[in-house]
Amino acid sequence: MIELPEEATIGSILAQAASTYPERPLLAAPPNPGRSYDPCGRSLSYAEVHAAVQSLMSRYREAGYGMGHRVALLLENRLEHMLHKLALNALGICCVPVNPDYRPRELAYLIDHSRVDLAVVLAARRADWDAASREAAWRPPCTVFEEFAATLAPACMPATAWEPVSDTPASILYTSGTTGRPKGCVLSHRYELAAGVYYATRGGLVDFRPEGERIYNPLPLFHVNSSILSFYAALLTGSCQIQTDRFQPTRWWSEVRATQATVVHYLGVIVQMLCAQSPTPDDRNHCVRFGMGAGVEPQLHQVFEERFGFPLLELWGMTENVRILVDNVPPRQVGTRAFGRATPGIEVRVVDDTDRDLPDGTAGEMLIRHSAATPRKDFFSGYLDDEAATEAAWRGGWFHTGDVVVRDASGMLHFVERRKNIIRRSGENIAAAEVEAWLLTHPAVEMTAVLAVPDEVREEEVLACIVLKPDVASNLSEPGAEAALLRSLFDHCSAGLAYFKAPGWMWFTAQIPTTGTQKIQKHAIFGSNGDPRSMTGMHDLRAWKKRASGTAAAPGIRHP
Repeated sequence: MIELPEEATIGSILAQAASTYPERPLLAAPPNPGRSYDPCGRSLSYAEVHAAVQSLMSRYREAGYGMGHRVALLLENRLEHMLHKLALNALGICCVPVNPDYRPRELAYLIDHSRVDLAVVLAARRADWDAASREAAWRPPCTVFEEFAATLAPACMPATAWEPVSDTPASILYTSGTTGRPKGCVLSHRYELAAGVYYATRGGLVDFRPEGERIYNPLPLFHVNSSILSFYAALLTGSCQIQTDRFQPTRWWSEVRATQATVVHYLGVIVQMLCAQSPTPDDRNHCVRFGMGAGVEPQLHQVFEERFGFPLLELWGMTENVRILVDNVPPRQVGTRAFGRATPGIEVRVVDDTDRDLPDGTAGEMLIRHSAATPRKDFFSGYLDDEAATEAAWRGGWFHTGDVVVRDASGMLHFVERRKNIIRRSGENIAAAEVEAWLLTHPAVEMTAVLAVPDEVREEEVLACIVLKPDVASNLSEPGAEAALLRSLFDHCSAGLAYFKAPGWMWFTAQIPTTGTQKIQKHAIFGSNGDPRSMTGMHDLRAWKKRASGTAAAPGIRHP
């Protein structure tokens, strides 16, 4: 049983773990000859991580950084991201990880909203940061990662203190907002450590052995799954986190085997791509004991387990609370989108639109809390500078997840869909409102509605339904006009939005149905006319969606 003292901090737990497991590996990168860094792989022991963190702490402290400061990290999936995060947190500094897929406009919003005091950025990403800084009102100093020791910019404002406590902010992670712009989730030291404890103590098939596990996680360090959920489970159990640069189906098994991974983290799209590979005699040549993730297609769940020889344990979590629920005790409900039952520390209700409880077997929104006495214990601290949104999410003393589920007679919860206006593509949560707001800045667009459509590989794809301005619509029949307009609209989206948010499908229409108060009725656009992708006039732009050259991020996650 893992005991987490009420006043535990990330720095104190790291020091304790380094004393207990000095020679064990804590962080590892698998070999990858095609990678610009650590091509032969790399492994850092608990003692080596602790020493590196102490050195970084001294450098930050000398430059005047401490409690009250926020530092942005644009270090992609390098092991150094975690070293810097640990050093920052041990000093009471809040870490703000940056999604490397962000375009300048999106990054400028993060800079202005989080008001970071410093950015530590890879040299290859300096131009991206500078482009965003030119659009931002807030202008923090920027230090190039490769020159950190010699060029760390001094703090512009003095620190308020040097020693953090359990409720000190450790991270601000940006999650998709349903009203357009992302919201900054403030996560405390207590939150992050409690997430690791919860994962490591689930029991059943989630069995962390005394000798430690080797957790292979291909997910990005700017999201909660890799940098918090799996990392702190590793730290608290003497285990090792194996951090690859990004998921690649052709490298997955070679990296899993080379690093002797015993646990893997996955998304539904990962399972789908692995199943699509031709069977080989080495399909079961690995050390994996179980997989942790979400979103596996029901028809592939048992197929994968039988082929590769280990269970995929479906779970549920979100940035606001990643103390996971998981279907980890046999007999599991494989292929039913089951993700576990309520447990001590996570109470669950299933309710209708008026927050009235629904009977088992009826789909409704899932509400959660820690307990009646301490509903918000171990949850996120709140949305940065948005108390109204925080309180709205907590109305009635329960956190409203926005996810629709069904609870069966045994108490097992089954995921149905997202109630919020969110599109989930390859694990990335995309706010339809954000894409709509940006499309409306294009001079040809009169009105737009963005919604999700099924995708055989990436779960969902972005569809933009567009009403053109009359003068543009009247010229659309001219030779080449439609093709040129599609390219213009797509390039506009790519210039202002991360690549994965750009529409993969686009459809021009004369009108979009609205209510008497002009609220768009998305459900009425296509009605019950089958798959929108088969509609006349639908344009498939998916081949245009490509990650910018050099970006090393992996897909993100909502359900970790």
